Amino acid sequence: MYYVSKRMEIAGAHQLKLSYESKCSRIHGHNWIITAYCKSAELNEDGMVCDFSHIKSAIHDYLDHSFLNEKLPFNPTAENIARWIVDQIPTCYKATVEESEGNTATYVKDE
Repeated sequence: MYYVSKRMEIAGAHQLKLSYESKCSRIHGHNWIITAYCKSAELNEDGMVCDFSHIKSAIHDYLDHSFLNEKLPFNPTAENIARWIVDQIPTCYKATVEESEGNTATYVKDE
């Protein structure tokens, strides 16, 4: 099995829709550190699990410097963003989203 990961920093704002009162219900921003983990039993015709630039294009270039509530069709929690990342890249099986130091969400696709 081959494994690769791509780490990216994404600046953006979001506003969480919560069932309780929270300052996160107001528009605010983060510099998220996102890591996408990909794997494959076989390399593609170019000798890769996937091209790092394709991961960057699908995730970083789409989300960076945006209002995530307008870009994503769900409540943009770190957990939901991690799941969305895994769904964007066919070989991606795991994603971590660090919203701020010490606050990290991880999603791992069931096999």
